[in-house]
Amino acid sequence: MLSAIHNLMLEQSPGVVPNSLLGKALTYLREQWPKLTRYVENGDWPISNNPCENSIRPFVIGRRGRLFSDTVEGVTASANLYSFVETCKACRIDPYRYFHWLFKHIPLAKSVDDYDALLPWKMPAAPQ
Repeated sequence: MLSAIHNLMLEQSPGVVPNSLLGKALTYLREQWPKLTRYVENGDWPISNNPCENSIRPFVIGRRGRLFSDTVEGVTASANLYSFVETCKACRIDPYRYFHWLFKHIPLAKSVDDYDALLPWKMPAAPQ
């Protein structure tokens, strides 16, 4: 079915005025085609990104408060913190519990593998 749509798109595109509604729709379809096929090939991906959009909403709303931040480093640190919190939530890990565990173990990390083991999805089920 998808191949039929692709063939129809390729067949009809040359004869359509690019600025017409149909031309714009065909251009959009052609530009989004790799994403569509990637989605169809992987059945594990959700069709909607609403949970992701909703998870970043607090950061976007807080953006105005950070508009006059003193340094880029401060804003970057804030974004990293939000990223860790949302990653914890996505992994069904309590962010407070994760950070408590992380701050106890991060001083012991010496190598890239040690730091890699501290990522949220690698946290032990019952942290010590």
